[in-house]
Amino acid sequence: MTTSTDLDFTSVDVIADPYPYFAEARSVAPVQWHETLGMWVTFDHAAASAVLRARTLGRIWSPRWPEVPMPDFELIHRNSLLENEPPTHTRLRRLVAGAFGRGHVERLRPRIDELAAALADEVAEAGADGTPVDLISRYAEPLPVQVIAELLGLPRADWGLLRPWSNAIVKMYEYDVSVEQRAAAEQASADFVGYLRGLVVTRRRDPGPDLISSLIAETDGDGARLTEDELITTCTLLLNAGHEATVNVVGNGVTALLNRPATLRQVRANAELVDSCVEEMIRFDSPLQLFERTATADTTIGEVTVAAGEKIAALLGAANRDPAVFDAPDEFQAGRERNPHLGFGAGIHFCVGAPLARLELHSSLQTLLQRFPALALAQQPRQRSEFVLRGVQSLPVTLH
Repeated sequence: MTTSTDLDFTSVDVIADPYPYFAEARSVAPVQWHETLGMWVTFDHAAASAVLRARTLGRIWSPRWPEVPMPDFELIHRNSLLENEPPTHTRLRRLVAGAFGRGHVERLRPRIDELAAALADEVAEAGADGTPVDLISRYAEPLPVQVIAELLGLPRADWGLLRPWSNAIVKMYEYDVSVEQRAAAEQASADFVGYLRGLVVTRRRDPGPDLISSLIAETDGDGARLTEDELITTCTLLLNAGHEATVNVVGNGVTALLNRPATLRQVRANAELVDSCVEEMIRFDSPLQLFERTATADTTIGEVTVAAGEKIAALLGAANRDPAVFDAPDEFQAGRERNPHLGFGAGIHFCVGAPLARLELHSSLQTLLQRFPALALAQQPRQRSEFVLRGVQSLPVTLH
């Protein structure tokens, strides 16, 4: 007998705090049919992990609105390693990972610290007189954009272009999307694609120490290279995934810490806890809540058979609060030793930028802790209205 759920992912209450709803659903069945979405959804860690790892559950890109022309938005998805399966995915991942392997993460390590310190200076100046400072707009949002800009070798004068493009494009990953948001996403995609094509022309003529130059130069054992569309898509993926995830981990995680003074003091007193605290920030309030797959053949997940052609969504936030895997899952434990969260995915689609994201999050948190020993919430943050990409819209803090 099929177990169904009517959990409304657009509900204000669910968006505000989905975890009690996940726990209630998990107690009924780990995998349930969602009639409104027309797909299966998972509520525990085992089922979500199985979805992410099953080779008969793939990322198969198709336009959500086939009747609406969105050529540039489609371009940056049809060619993405995130939206493809083997053998295309295998080739793309090998080339992208090879380019990353040219030392870009280590190259950026000192620069990330410098960027975080400079933004902390701006925060300190803005809050010097006791005025509340929005940690999202002043710190959490600019840092990942600047890191991606440095990674790609973008001129500083162009850094301000990235955040609006990313913000417009990622709105499309929600389930409630307006006509205006679709138009904005296509325009942002067109602008970004056009900008990157020009940058690729420049890098082919004059290579530098940046990732774009490495992606252009990278070849695999068979002599294959990325096409221009694949290269451009990789750059947009790094911006959209890297920017959104990092902003939301910092926003959600710092909120959790500031609401738990004892835990905050524990991390401040022991710098060795910063890495485990970052992992707990990713687990405790997951920046990405849902990841869809489509069955290419009948696939059993738990006691459910996902028929070929049907979709199933792994609820990552629910998986990361599963009491069968995490001790006291609703507690924020900065020193949690066993933390197999699914925040970076699993299987062949495990986040290729995870090492860079971890480095960036470590620097971001460590800088905040060192620079602002009296950091405190000025008021509870305002939650974003989206479910899939979970985060806070603003995070007002005081520094003294």
